[in-house]
Amino acid sequence: MKLVIFGLTVSSSWGNGHATLWRGLIRALAARGHDVVFFEKDVPYYADNRDLDTIPGATLVLYPDWEANLPLARAHLADADVAMVTSYQADALAATELVLSSQAAVKTFYDLDTPVTLDALASGKPVSYVGERGLRDFDLVLSYTGGAALDELRSRLGARRVAPLYGHVDPDVHRPAVATEEYRADLSYLGTYADDRQAALERLFIDAARQLPEQRFLIAGAQYPQDFPWTRNTWFRRHLAPGDHPTFYSSSRFTLNVTRRAMAEMGWCPSGRLFEAAACGCPVVSDAWEGLDAFFTPGAEIVVAHDTADVIAAMRMDDGERDRLARAARERTLDEHTSERRVAELEQVLDAAFGAAEGAAEWDTPVAGEA
Repeated sequence: MKLVIFGLTVSSSWGNGHATLWRGLIRALAARGHDVVFFEKDVPYYADNRDLDTIPGATLVLYPDWEANLPLARAHLADADVAMVTSYQADALAATELVLSSQAAVKTFYDLDTPVTLDALASGKPVSYVGERGLRDFDLVLSYTGGAALDELRSRLGARRVAPLYGHVDPDVHRPAVATEEYRADLSYLGTYADDRQAALERLFIDAARQLPEQRFLIAGAQYPQDFPWTRNTWFRRHLAPGDHPTFYSSSRFTLNVTRRAMAEMGWCPSGRLFEAAACGCPVVSDAWEGLDAFFTPGAEIVVAHDTADVIAAMRMDDGERDRLARAARERTLDEHTSERRVAELEQVLDAAFGAAEGAAEWDTPVAGEA
């Protein structure tokens, strides 16, 4: 297939979770013989933090202006099998209009931020990447979130055919690495600052650091404010390039996953960081949300923490138990949560979309972890 994608970014992992996911998907798509063209608006904040210029086996188009980009976009869509627009694409509404007017066999929207989208709609806030007609004109709507979110995409935005396409990891990129003193931590956290994660981050990370002053804590991520409640035993890295993630995780005894409020409330929305850490052999402590046990078994493959005491108990785990937890999570990830596995699931739902008759009844294709 030829897939033409209008996305947020694949060239910069700074301050977003899309880029790393797309890199894994595109690499797996190319390995399976598909042709991928990715259109990304060349905005200053990603250009200043660009950590990828080319994608082996695919075409990356960085465009400064939508109107100037139109001739090339139309040329690629002319022979596309699949045309896709994603959430937070800089010119999403114009790209949607172009995709829907194209001759692509399957016109797709991929919401990598479904809980944020639905939360904004419920609050009466505008969603910059969804037009007045919602998602009803797309042949297929993919969602980074499963469970009840799939029903809400139908009822709120008119999606006719929906399927989850969850997070994943490229095990050729994220794998055990040699630990370094630079990233050594008893508990680490990798994530962009977000107000709606702060309460949980303080409960599960900062409070643990205060109670364990002899242990080393490490945060890496962008946009942290000056008044963040740092402790004396907490170290900070402003930005961590994807190439450093394996060393970061491999240097941690445990790493913490904290889910954004809307995603935690909706559930069935695993962060790609879960799979990246597990693939690197780092045991994960995660906040609780519905559906987590469909991806990892609590107590056997992941530690679920409700409060500071749960985090401290995990950090006091003996090395044998910690290693068993990490090994089981890595095995589960390599079996079920790789980019190649997600591409196989994507091929399955696209095949169904190709074969669907015009005006066919709604369908769902079961994939890993769906409620």
